[in-house]
Amino acid sequence: MLTAVDHVQLAAPPGSEDLLRAYYAGTLGMTEVPKPTALAARGGCWFETGDARLHLGIERAFRPARKAHPGLRVTGIDAFAARLAAHGAPVTWDDLLPGHRRFFSEDPVGNRLEFLEPGPA
Repeated sequence: MLTAVDHVQLAAPPGSEDLLRAYYAGTLGMTEVPKPTALAARGGCWFETGDARLHLGIERAFRPARKAHPGLRVTGIDAFAARLAAHGAPVTWDDLLPGHRRFFSEDPVGNRLEFLEPGPA
């Protein structure tokens, strides 16, 4: 029986860990968590905040996810969008999901991310 999503993994190109740390920890405010020793040699980074966990794994033939994406809940979506924009991240608002305000962005390696907050669309 499924009980929850443990984490979402996104791919990233070799050598991008510093960019990922700056974005996911610095811009998004997530906390980097150590990878288990047996997995650390593969590269990449793991981040979490609250119940949200993202794993960024290194992929040699990397292509950013343009359609597939995690949907991340936020509070204070206007301030959060302003924070991303101030850090140079794109912010594209979308009003097609009833009962939510949301926007799309991308991480520094081009992976698509959705940020949403329940409320009036």
